[in-house]
Amino acid sequence: MKRGKKYLEAAKLVNRGNLYDAGEALAIVKKAATAKFDETIEAHIRTGCDGRHADQQIRGAVVLPHGTGKTVRILVFAKGAKADEAQAAGADYVGGEELIPKIQNDGWFEFDVVVATPDMMGVVGRLGRVLGPKGLMPNPKAGTVTMDVTKAVNDIKAGKIEYRLDKTNIIHVPIGKASFTEEQLADNFQALMDAINKAKPATLKGQYLKSVTLTSTMGPGVKCNVVKLAGN
Repeated sequence: MKRGKKYLEAAKLVNRGNLYDAGEALAIVKKAATAKFDETIEAHIRTGCDGRHADQQIRGAVVLPHGTGKTVRILVFAKGAKADEAQAAGADYVGGEELIPKIQNDGWFEFDVVVATPDMMGVVGRLGRVLGPKGLMPNPKAGTVTMDVTKAVNDIKAGKIEYRLDKTNIIHVPIGKASFTEEQLADNFQALMDAINKAKPATLKGQYLKSVTLTSTMGPGVKCNVVKLAGN
């Protein structure tokens, strides 16, 4: 894969054989984010879990203290008073059954997160095939299937992110933008790692955190020292 000049320049900041402390890694990632747009800073966490076992599935959500720096568009499936509540809380779109053909047939995806009240899950379930692969299916563990739609909307707008294992047992999450200060990124990263450490499955044998890499959208990856990140 041919790399651009900017990437190669940024890569010089990283010693490939090194495992960095989180603060140092974030400083390098921030410095290496030289694109013309405000790059997203991401954490990629490789775990020792086997997601094929239900008891080793990791899924949850955490509110990042300084948000993600991204404006999140929220769709709420609710009816009656709960629909009014979602609207009042600032949801971008609120609806029910009538949205099914719009999403299924017209390919409407002008939203980043889907929240649903439990009584609407029968309706939302019919969208499983299209929402599932995009990681948009509401889930009680992530707090997106709830009667408290006000809290759900407020938390998401405040910077709540969802984390989950992908097929290769890696968790990929944004922790902010390159324009954030190192302190803001460090606070967000710490909040994420606290949540991930708490989510460690009781049945897991062996090492939980295999590797933690921080990177920006266009920049090189910087590996962290996992020993210092693992919760004891």
